[in-house]
Amino acid sequence: MAGADLSRRPTLAPRLALIVGIAAVSSGAVFVRLAQGDAPSLAVAAYRLGLATLLLLLPAWRLYRSEIAGLKPSDWLWALASGLFLAVHFGTWITSLEYTSVASSVALVSTSPLWVALFAWIAWREPLTPSLLAGLGLALAGSIVISFAEARTAISPRPFLGNVLALAGALSVSGYWLIGRKLRRRISLIPYVTLVYGAAAVTLMTTALALGQRLTGFQPATYGWFLLLALLPQLLGHSSFNWALGHLPASYVAIATLGEPIGAAILAFIFLGEVPSRLKMAAAAMILAGIYLALVRRPGEPPRK
Repeated sequence: MAGADLSRRPTLAPRLALIVGIAAVSSGAVFVRLAQGDAPSLAVAAYRLGLATLLLLLPAWRLYRSEIAGLKPSDWLWALASGLFLAVHFGTWITSLEYTSVASSVALVSTSPLWVALFAWIAWREPLTPSLLAGLGLALAGSIVISFAEARTAISPRPFLGNVLALAGALSVSGYWLIGRKLRRRISLIPYVTLVYGAAAVTLMTTALALGQRLTGFQPATYGWFLLLALLPQLLGHSSFNWALGHLPASYVAIATLGEPIGAAILAFIFLGEVPSRLKMAAAAMILAGIYLALVRRPGEPPRK
């Protein structure tokens, strides 16, 4: 199978893929919280990526065997690096949910577009157009307002630690997005995510064992949450984003993921009883407006590839 070909018109609208991805990843924080009642955070992260990898192995082997065999050593190294960034992202972000609310954690981890846009501009000179900058600023402002609004009412005795871990998750996932943008230009989606998810899963399992965290002996319901994490936010959500990376700039994809705090807050209200304040709802409106500004090209701006 051939790698990603940006010269071909995609069979699925990239923006539709982003909408599907946002809806799927929004469920992740709720599933994590439910699993954390029985399992350590690194185990939750490891199962999320490990089960996703197992589900991908068969189609990757049967359909993309020749493409995987033809990868260059540099491609393998970049994929492993992407997996390492992803492991750090999930390890820190999932752990942050032990110490702070879903709204605060997801809002802070969603600041990754700031770092992606800046690093992509430095590394590849991807354009920082006026609407992109305006949308980025407005969406990030909304994320910050959500975080501070939560901090005023946080019931956790260590919300600052949770916020720092969530921010670390944002920084690390930026490396994952940027490498994905590089590799998805020439590697098909399924082999790419299989390699990256697998590398991240092995890293997390090794780290969990080194820190003495158990990886077995959980309640049956906990394994069900693990499976749902693998199917919805990971395979459907992150894979949708990775597919879009083959057709859109990294900063563009990352900005779209700012819709996750809204979806996560809604689901946390329904399933975890976390009631959003008026300030949080106003901040969510700011994020939506920022996404609109960033994704809609203004007259006179260069088209986004």
